[in-house]
Amino acid sequence: MCQGTCPSFSKIDIFAVVNKFRREKKVDFAAIHPQLCATDGDNFWRTLLSDGNKITKLVVAGCAPDMQLKMFRWVFKETGFEESKFKPVEIRNLTTEEAIQVIEKALQE
Repeated sequence: MCQGTCPSFSKIDIFAVVNKFRREKKVDFAAIHPQLCATDGDNFWRTLLSDGNKITKLVVAGCAPDMQLKMFRWVFKETGFEESKFKPVEIRNLTTEEAIQVIEKALQE
């Protein structure tokens, strides 16, 4: 999850969201990053995707899906991660429960 530094994430308890999916074992792992589009976000992607073939589905809850794809496409290419495994989910201006619902839907797709 990208927590984002803008006010549009203020209604979400990001730890409650991550813990729900982790506790229910709906994901293999969950990570929170304060701003995936920043330089240290690039380092996070390189480390996570260094062997992109091991990840079967990558759901990122953050800003607009189109923007996520624009920002992350180059690192997918650099690391050999298949873009078709990426599922961006927008959680801006949502409450904790609303964010959980849209992430849940993305995991089921």
